[in-house]
Order: sequence, then structure tokens, then C-alpha cells
Amino acid sequence: MKNRIWLLMALIGLVALLSGCTEINQPITNESEGFWNEYVVYPLSWLITYFATLLNNDYGLSIIIVTLLIRFAILPLMIKQTKNAKAMQALQPEMKALREKYSSKDQKTQQKLQQETMGLFQKHGVNPLAGCFPLLVQMPILIGFFHAITRTTEIANHNFLWFDLGDPDPYFILPVVAGITTFIQQKIMMAGMDNNPQMVMMLWIMPIMIVVFAINFPAALSLYWVVGNIFMIVQTYFIKGPELRKAKETATGTAGGTKK
Repeated sequence: MKNRIWLLMALIGLVALLSGCTEINQPITNESEGFWNEYVVYPLSWLITYFATLLNNDYGLSIIIVTLLIRFAILPLMIKQTKNAKAMQALQPEMKALREKYSSKDQKTQQKLQQETMGLFQKHGVNPLAGCFPLLVQMPILIGFFHAITRTTEIANHNFLWFDLGDPDPYFILPVVAGITTFIQQKIMMAGMDNNPQMVMMLWIMPIMIVVFAINFPAALSLYWVVGNIFMIVQTYFIKGPELRKAKETATGTAGGTKK
């Protein structure tokens, strides 16, 4: 979990770094050169512009549609991540037993613990790194969205609802909603799992980081976050429905018992 936290922070830092120093002032066109421009930024810019043309130049609605298309495209990966997280949770008792069995801190015992743990993962077909894959896939898309928005004049200069797509939300509504939906999505994801200090820390750190970035980034990027988070909340709810109902029943039963 600690490694995942550091990986997350490093990737978000990479977003900030690449957003500020990678041809950010150069317009993106079909003549833009380089792998990043040709295969990431321009296709996103083209998609947003294409749907906006179909929607009477409504670039905000177009961003919502493109966001949903991207979410549907990576849906199999996200479902696999959720199922892998559930499998990891089911293995917690066995992993705890292994840690107790090999509790000594000497190098030989710790190596044996690692071997037994990896054997346990292989036996049940669990990949401990699967939770990082969706994040690694989404980061280039997020950076590409930032570039497509800021480097496409039609998008950056268009307004949607109360905000300009190319400028930060003046009323901080989208950043706050992005933070709240991030919190809800993570809370649902953690339902049925044993809370630990690292998970609780992530539950609060991620929404705060999203809010801080969203306040400074174009509102179109915040719109992408909000729509993506809502999609994830619905997706996670359907995948983890039984666990959520069980957790709710347990909480209700506990509350009822306490009341009695």
C-alpha cells in the first residue's frame, strides 16, 4: 500500500511536470509531429472537436461524451482491478497467517515470507500490482486531455455552463465536486475491506490532491474528473453491490444492537 501511495504521488507529480513543459504553448494540429502529439494529444483534440461539431459547437457536452467513451474503453481493465482487489481481500486471513508464521525480521525468514506470499498469489491467480495498471493507463490520457484542451483554440476559448473550458473554475464548484466524488468513489471501493492506516490516509489524501490540482487546472479537466468519477461510482456500485449491501446490513445490525 505504501508503494502504491508513492507511485500515485509520483504519477500526479509527473502530470504537473509534463503539463507545464511539453510543448504547452504550441497549437495542436494534424501536422504536429512526435509520438505524443500524433497518437495521444491530436486524437483527443480531434474527438472533442468532432463531437462538438455534431452538437452545435457544444464543447462541454463533447468532453462529457469523450470522457464516457474513454471510460467504456478501459472498463474491462477497471472491472479486472475491482475483482483483483476483492480477491486480495479474501486472501487477507491467509496472508496474516503467513506473516505470523514468518514473523522474524532476519533476511532469510523475510525471503521465505515473500516466496510463500507470491506462491499464494499465484495459487489464487491474484496480481498484487493489478491495482496500479488502471492508474498507469489513465495518466497519459489525463495529460493528453490537458494538452488537447489548452492547445486547441476552439476548446480553450469555449464556455460551458458557468465556466470557460480553458480557465480554472472561478467559483471552485467543479474542483469541490471532483474532490467529493473522488472520496465517494474510494469509499465505495473500500466497502467490505478491513481498514488500515494507509487506506484511510489514501481516502483523504486523494480527494484533497484532486481539489488542489483542479483549482489550478482548466475547468475542462475538472469536468473530465467529475464525469469520470461519477462513472466509476456507478460502475463500482454494480460490481460490489452485494458487498455494499452486506456492509450496510452489518452497520444497521450493529447500530440496532447498540440501540437495544
